Amino acid sequence: MRAIAFLCLLHAAFHETSGNPYSWDGARQSPPGDNSVSKVCVADKSACGCCLMKTNLDRMKEFLTLSTEGLTKYLNKSKMVINNMRDARSAFSASLNNDQSLSCRGPFVNDNVIPYKHVFLNWENGYNDNTGIFTAPRSGVYSFAATIYSTNSTGHTENTCANLQVNNVATELWEKYGQDPEDSNTVVIAVKLAAGDQVAVNLRQGCIICDNKNHYNTFTGFLVYATDEMS
Repeated sequence: MRAIAFLCLLHAAFHETSGNPYSWDGARQSPPGDNSVSKVCVADKSACGCCLMKTNLDRMKEFLTLSTEGLTKYLNKSKMVINNMRDARSAFSASLNNDQSLSCRGPFVNDNVIPYKHVFLNWENGYNDNTGIFTAPRSGVYSFAATIYSTNSTGHTENTCANLQVNNVATELWEKYGQDPEDSNTVVIAVKLAAGDQVAVNLRQGCIICDNKNHYNTFTGFLVYATDEMS
């Protein structure tokens, strides 16, 4: 192939010096009345072959350019989708504490939001460990889970109860004190939230929960899928 191209170049150069009106850029303008250009392909088949080769190369270049532009477009679109997926990540998980010894929270005379202090994960910083409240960074469907636990080994005989509150709408967790030494309960929900909506776990009036480094009491949530852009 290289040899053929080289011969064509030599041929074109030879005809350039000999006044041949045909070149790599096609037919040259001839003086009026000069029909030598129209006779080139008839008189010189090799000149037509070189020009045909250049035409095909130009077409191939155009095709490759369009293909590259198309691939670049799809690549940029894929990058945008990946970036949106990264932006859509929102998840947290926390436990009541990380103490060596068992300690209890409650009972209180009123309902009390539980601040889960030991944070395992907090993508997008939606969870506030000072208040115990998760604020949705963007609209979407979220999943939340809460587990409560207490034991009478500390001398407490109160019930173990709380509720998972989503914009003041509660889902109850209740374990009545009985003869067994430990009480626990878990709730898992999926709910649609708007950006700015808040979720928390409320310790009910007169109830207790107990925890240590074993992390019996946990509050977890994550974004399943987003429904619009971040606020």
